Amino acid sequence: MPKPSSTVDQLSWSFQPFSALTLQQLYDLLHVRCQVFIAEQVAFQDLDYKDQDAWHLLGRDAQGVLQAYVRVLPPGLAYAEPSIGRVAVMQAMRGTGAGWELMRHAMAETDRLWPGSAIRIGAQAYLQKFYEGCGFEVVSEPYLEDGIAHLTMLYPGKSQAVESAAL
Repeated sequence: MPKPSSTVDQLSWSFQPFSALTLQQLYDLLHVRCQVFIAEQVAFQDLDYKDQDAWHLLGRDAQGVLQAYVRVLPPGLAYAEPSIGRVAVMQAMRGTGAGWELMRHAMAETDRLWPGSAIRIGAQAYLQKFYEGCGFEVVSEPYLEDGIAHLTMLYPGKSQAVESAAL
């Protein structure tokens, strides 16, 4: 993953389960998701009743404004493996490395919660190269979800990568 810019170095990160979110944090993350997935992409119904079982990673700038967000789903909720989704970076932060840094933190937290586990995502197809840069591999043919082309992608996980290297 590329080195983040100094702007991204100024983001502070918090990671907690739904039950630990404050009302302000919940409002902020829903605002970011609505801005990215509904206002910009006119994509889908965002609220799917998976948030309550998810962990939430929030990246705030020096003024405390939420600029980057992702949710981490436990194994068995979306896929057999843990999953990272609702990856959102506010438009003003795009191109600064914030997305890379967001994924680096999300993958590290996922590995902390489920050590060595693979991570499966449903990625918007136009972001394939970005996720490949994070170590994910395409494992499906393209499919439409909410009218947007997607790909299922898999990060093999540290224990599986070590096993493959030993073979």
